[in-house]
Amino acid sequence: MRNEINKPSSNIIGRQPVLEALRDGAQLERIFLQKNAGGEGIDEIKQLAQKLQIPINAVPIEKLHSMTRANHQGVIGVNSIISFHDLQESIDNVLQRGEVPLFVMLDGITDVRNIGAIARTALCCGAQIMIIPDKGIGAINEEAMKSSAGALQRIIVCRVNSLLKAVDTLHLNDIKVFTAEMKSDLKVFNADFKQPACIVMGSEDKGIQPFITKAADVQFTIPMQGSFDSFNVGIATGIILFEASKQRMGFSS
Repeated sequence: MRNEINKPSSNIIGRQPVLEALRDGAQLERIFLQKNAGGEGIDEIKQLAQKLQIPINAVPIEKLHSMTRANHQGVIGVNSIISFHDLQESIDNVLQRGEVPLFVMLDGITDVRNIGAIARTALCCGAQIMIIPDKGIGAINEEAMKSSAGALQRIIVCRVNSLLKAVDTLHLNDIKVFTAEMKSDLKVFNADFKQPACIVMGSEDKGIQPFITKAADVQFTIPMQGSFDSFNVGIATGIILFEASKQRMGFSS
């Protein structure tokens, strides 16, 4: 199973076209909805978007005007350039292939270049799945695709409406959840990544949300020299995933 670029990649403009796309189960990157919009179709758009785990961005009308000169009626849907997959089905596929799960979960990462770079690193290090939330994350757009060097077309991306529920799903499948923390006593090269694992990476400004850290099984740290604050999240992901890949390939520290 792999992602494929969806065609066409143009926007869907207007209430009825967006509604028809949602009713057909179209995979949209997100929906831009005029702030305080109401009237015909709006409630159904919101309900279907929630069911399909499609984020809605409430924006001023000027934002919509900047996206199109057509009569948008306060609604523009953005087609996704990749396919999103169900988490449990994706886990089942990995296990059926006889592979040991190595997943990456992104929590609050908004820089699309980091998202693309992480996908590229994950694929190179043998990770099978990238888990993202439906809100609070950067768009998987052309810039993210470019920075991933095409990896976003090949790694399985699962978009979920709750990262905490995703953690529960991972635990039900005996997959350990790892988080990087600044003050942990466990060093990254001493963590056991040979077991089924999902590594959570948080935003550079806020880090991993506390309730995700609390639900995690293992906290570790990347030791640093000097007094600088921290690594870029893309670089940190590379360090962690390379350690996981090294362990799985049988190389000693």
